[in-house]
Order: sequence, then C-alpha cells, then structure tokens
Amino acid sequence: MSLLQLSPARCVRALSVNSICSHCADICPTQAITLSGRLPSINHSLCVGCAGCVAVCPSEALALDDFSPTEFFFSFASEEGDWVSCQKNVPCIAALSVEHLISLCSLKQGLVLDTGHCSNCDIGHKVLEVMDERIQSANYLLEAIEVESRVVSEEIAYSSGEMEEPKDRRDFFKTFHLRGIAKARHDFEKEIQSTTDEFVEAIIDSSHTQELRAKKITDRRKLFFTALKRAEKPSQFHVVDAQMIAFTSQKIMDESKCTACQMCYRICPTAALTSDMRNSKIDFDPFLCVKCHLCHDVCESDALSLSTSYNLTEWFEPKVQNLITFSVRRCDECDALFSSVGGEKICRRCRNEEEEALELWGLNK
Repeated sequence: MSLLQLSPARCVRALSVNSICSHCADICPTQAITLSGRLPSINHSLCVGCAGCVAVCPSEALALDDFSPTEFFFSFASEEGDWVSCQKNVPCIAALSVEHLISLCSLKQGLVLDTGHCSNCDIGHKVLEVMDERIQSANYLLEAIEVESRVVSEEIAYSSGEMEEPKDRRDFFKTFHLRGIAKARHDFEKEIQSTTDEFVEAIIDSSHTQELRAKKITDRRKLFFTALKRAEKPSQFHVVDAQMIAFTSQKIMDESKCTACQMCYRICPTAALTSDMRNSKIDFDPFLCVKCHLCHDVCESDALSLSTSYNLTEWFEPKVQNLITFSVRRCDECDALFSSVGGEKICRRCRNEEEEALELWGLNK
C-alpha cells in the first residue's frame, strides 16, 4: 500500500496564510485531502495512492513513498516501448503531469497511455476526465513546438500475467532477522498509518524556517528543460493561449499599483521573481515559474496579473524579463535606502511609524 507524504515546508500554503492553492484537494478522486486548516490534511485510509495530487502540486510538496516520478522518467526513457500502464510502471496514469507527458513524448517520439483498466476502476472516470485535459494540453503544446509525435490513450488493458502467491503466516516471522527487523517495523508502522481513518493535518513550525527560505526548482521542471534541450528548435516560436498551460506563466506588472513592498519576489518558491541587492527592480523568469499563484495571493495592491498569452521562446531561449524598476533613495528620516515608487521621501517603515504616531495622538482624522 502506497503512503502519501507531505513535506510541510515545500507546500506553497506554508509560505503564506494568503495562499489559495487547492490543487491537491481539487483533484483527489476519493476526497482523501481536505484544506480545513492552513496545510492539507490527509486521510490515509481513503487515499488509493494514485499520485494524482503529486502530479499537480506546483512545488512537489507531495510524494508517494514507493513511487518517484523522476526515477520513473529516467527508467522509462531508457527502456524500449512507449506506453504507460497502471499495471506496468506507474500507480496510475494520473501520476504524470503535462510536463512529464510533453517531455516523455518528445524523447520517445510518441507516448501511449493505457486506459484499458479505467472502466473497472473506482476512480477511473475521474482519471479519464483529468487525463483527457492533460493530453489535450500536451498535444496542443507539442504541435506548437513542432514535435510530430503525440500523446494518445488506448485501451490496452495490460496484464503481467503474474499471480501473487498466497503467503503463509510463517513468512511474517521469517522477516524478523537482524537485516529485516528494521524494514518489518517500518512496514508495520506504515500499515498502521494507512489504516487510520482520520484526517491528519501537517504542522509547520520554527524547525522549518531554513527550508521555507530555500528557493528550489522542481525536478519535473529540470526534466522538462532537459527534454527540450534534446529537441530541435521549432522554425518559429509561437505565441500560445496561456489557458492551455497549467504549469507556467508570463506576468504583467501594473506600475501604477506596485508599492515596492518586496513580498512577491521574497516569497516566490522557485526564484522566478527576483530583485537586486538594492531592491531597485523586479525581474521575472517565466521558465522558472510553476504557476503556484503565490505572488498574486500576497500582492495587496493587485499589481501583478497573468498574461493571456505565452511566448514559447521562453522554452528554448529563456531570458529574464524586467517587470518594473524603482528609484532608490535614502529616507529623510532614518537615512536607510528604500525603493521610492511615487517620489516618496521617507521609507515604508518610517511612514508606518508616522501614521501610528498620528493615530496615538488622535491627529489622523
């Protein structure tokens, strides 16, 4: 039985109380994930280990203990054959994201998803619905980058033909030798956890501080970049509908609304948004963006918005875009450097202190 694990500090909801990310709960076919608290809560007895949530988590905070999409990617890319089945090499075809589909299809010159078992599966209808959308998106983008191969679904209904032999109860005791006792204990604890019929919420505390500050590119994005480097550049770089890309974005900054609060690039989990030592600008790298929406969630002035189009130049010739540049000056009050948006002469901290003082004095009316 697979066990779903959450790395609390990797979850974008841990980075801000304002995060509205709900991908894992939205896609779960058995309602094994809820968002009643700040972080996702998991009911392991309801989880069927399909890894659908793993595929959509923008920061790869979720993982199965017995399946790694990255390990599968390299194994599948090196072996013969171009088809994926829940009875052969993945827990469920829903475990593959659009990025995985595009990457594998371009490397293998075609990709076949076995849907032959979906009709007899309790979550099959939800899986087919989800994968139809991913296949459509992947093929749209494959065509846009001029890759001839496509992702297709076929009712192969693969079966290994191997029957699991019944286990004798003595086999249980055979595992208790010096080398097997640690594994037996782990399996026992895992079995207890997987049968617990309650929602367990992850906890974020001060021990996660360093990990929360870390900027990390997801493994699936690294694989995607590797696959694109092996593919031929298209004859022209198309501009595509941004709604067909669920895993990255291009952004627009409204300079009249930006307050230079620094929150967007400080909180970005992949460093897609950055600044310089003087905080004099905000730069954006579309190729690093995982479309977690966190920068939009924390922007109080709604200065950031998503572009309705996406230029595929970023996939083959990525470059950093400057969204806005600020004037840096010294505060008239504290002499500290700050980013002046509208010609302000005092920094945000001093301005807040002045407003608080006026409120205490009763002079702010």
